[in-house]
Amino acid sequence: QKYNLQVMSFTRKSRKYSSYKGRIGTVAPNRIKRRFNTHIPHQKITTDTTEFKYYEVDSKGKMTMHKLYLDPFMDMFNGEIISYGIDKRPSAANVMNALNEAIEVTSDCPFRRTFHSDQGWAYQMKAYSHRLREEKIFQSMSRKGNCLDNSVMENFFGLLKQEIYHGTVYYSYEELKTEIEKYIRYYNEKRIKEKLGWLSPVQYRLSLLVA
Repeated sequence: QKYNLQVMSFTRKSRKYSSYKGRIGTVAPNRIKRRFNTHIPHQKITTDTTEFKYYEVDSKGKMTMHKLYLDPFMDMFNGEIISYGIDKRPSAANVMNALNEAIEVTSDCPFRRTFHSDQGWAYQMKAYSHRLREEKIFQSMSRKGNCLDNSVMENFFGLLKQEIYHGTVYYSYEELKTEIEKYIRYYNEKRIKEKLGWLSPVQYRLSLLVA
């Protein structure tokens, strides 16, 4: 008012993506119970899905909004993203491919593994829960509507979006996908953490192997 400025238009903050579609399959107990810390690599794994927007401009200059979905699996031991899938829509195949890769990566764990998630539709699928039982992996789920039960993954999503997404407009699926893949490599291999002794997740894991 002081400078006689007037807002001409604005956009509302988009609603956070929710994969919860009600109870459609298996809902597992919360085995993790916010006990995120572990000194054993590949024992506690968590996953979630997050949504990004990108835009495409046609020959007439009209801009349309599209979405991209990221499904990462993280090792709670060091915060390393051990597998992930990226797709243009929420996809069971995307989640299952990333799950199978995470199972393979963590197969060297000498203890029984636990895979944690929210109660999203993909994690209630028979194929998902059956695959975990097949490998004798415990399935764990956050309580409904309680994001703090998976705060380690929420924290990763927050960092990723703060550092490469918010304030940046992407004009193609491939451009956004490439930047996410580059960030995950950077996050795993170069982004240091105080709780890891100022090492990156990969550096921390490798330092223990040497020790």
